Amino acid sequence: MDAMKDGMTRSDLVSRLAERFSQLTHRDTESAVKIVLDAMSDALARGHRIEIRGFGSFSINRRPPRVGRNPRSGEQVVVPEKLVPHFKPGKALREAVDMNLPADGPPPTPAGTTRT
Repeated sequence: MDAMKDGMTRSDLVSRLAERFSQLTHRDTESAVKIVLDAMSDALARGHRIEIRGFGSFSINRRPPRVGRNPRSGEQVVVPEKLVPHFKPGKALREAVDMNLPADGPPPTPAGTTRT
């Protein structure tokens, strides 16, 4: 599987890092990735903002309560307030992604979806 075309999973990330840093064992690399992701998750859960220069920032957005509809019955339903994670890419990441955009034609279709 080509990780860049089909997406990248946590295990793909661990494998690529283990290949790049041969002095680390696969287990050490797996542990490092887990520690970083756990620390980020914990910081967001506590309401903190995470900024990684050149990559982007993670923050928490508040979605206010609203009235929605049950699609089956059409009945109005109160949807409670939610706090959701939000990612804003940094300039360097936006530019790097933009450079990979095909000159003509639509953008690539995400894995698992089809274009009609």
